[in-house]
Amino acid sequence: MTLSQELLDILACPKCKGALEYKKEEERLLCVKCRLAYEVKDGIPVMLIDEAKPF
Repeated sequence: MTLSQELLDILACPKCKGALEYKKEEERLLCVKCRLAYEVKDGIPVMLIDEAKPF
């Protein structure tokens, strides 16, 4: 499942408020500044800092 461009345009990293890069194949959103990855589960981004994984 993919995220709509409209949703991607408004999402920001909850930690630094920076831009996110969507990795469709891996189903996760990456914050390059914080080096955190937020998973996308069943088409819903999990934007919780505690659940983000470093990359």
